Amino acid sequence: MPGADDPLETVWLDRAKRLLALAQTGQHFTRDPYDSERYEEIAGLARAMLADLGRVPLNRIADLMPPHAAGYASPGIDVRAAVIRPDEGILLVREKTDDKWALPGGFADIGFSPAENVEKEVLEETGLRVEARHLYALRHKARHPYPADVRDFYKLFFLCRETGPAKQAPCAGYETSEARFFAPTELPELSLGQVLPQDIRAALDAYGADMPGTLFD
Repeated sequence: MPGADDPLETVWLDRAKRLLALAQTGQHFTRDPYDSERYEEIAGLARAMLADLGRVPLNRIADLMPPHAAGYASPGIDVRAAVIRPDEGILLVREKTDDKWALPGGFADIGFSPAENVEKEVLEETGLRVEARHLYALRHKARHPYPADVRDFYKLFFLCRETGPAKQAPCAGYETSEARFFAPTELPELSLGQVLPQDIRAALDAYGADMPGTLFD
């Protein structure tokens, strides 16, 4: 989002997101038609603020809010997998959206546990079967140096163990153009909206620890 490095714009982005969340929650609980109209007006003002801050058309802001986001507003969930081979490095996928690299993963689907979601994402994006073994980080996206996002997310990072054939070569999936293992010292250009260098360092640290902890906000 342009201007996201400006501290003042970051403050107003946080406020606009919070204002929209309060308006959506108010609309969900109110039984008063007049209050409902007021909450809708507040939501419209918040969406306009987000559009101005992001320098994007207002309809793009509305499109970012999925139907299930109506009602009590809560953060979305993004799950990411760290799959490590000691002699090859860490598994990354090239995103078709920006042609950059990230840990396999994506938005969590309803009806699956966090572990099931991340295992499914790895299979879909790389063709590898894995088992989620440890949650090594749980981050509030807005509190870390990812590019600013009008949506609010919790990011769940899992250490995963391969369960399929040994040394199976990863392959690209529907949303990825390539999947490869990279040595920690030879990482490609990362898709910073999805993963930061410190997310990968944390995965490697957790992999090498006897009893890894979980980083959280």
